[in-house]
Amino acid sequence: MSWAGPEDIYLSTSLASYLDRKILVLLRDGRKLMGTLRSFDQFANAVLEGACERVIVGEQYCDIPLGLYVIRGENVVLIGEMDTEREELPPHMIRVSETEIKRAQKVEREASELRGTMRKRMEFLDFD
Repeated sequence: MSWAGPEDIYLSTSLASYLDRKILVLLRDGRKLMGTLRSFDQFANAVLEGACERVIVGEQYCDIPLGLYVIRGENVVLIGEMDTEREELPPHMIRVSETEIKRAQKVEREASELRGTMRKRMEFLDFD
């Protein structure tokens, strides 16, 4: 049996204020999930209803529907309430299909890998 410290009480109290509200959850792997908080426990495990993953690549974005979603608390970096009165994204952002955003993610990942490869090849040059 584990002991509940005072920090557990603060976590529970703060998450309770988000119950039945639309929240954004940032995960350790960088994913951003949105949905309505329906339940949570002292470990920050959470249940989102109507959840979706927001994927942003450059000025394109897509909200990929996930439905009812359970999140392990150990993967949570940040939880915050979304302001439903404000526009969620800047006006220059373009909504695209799931297929298009996955293609854009692949291109971005390949470009990043190429930059890393080129950087390794150039390490022998000492620019300092």
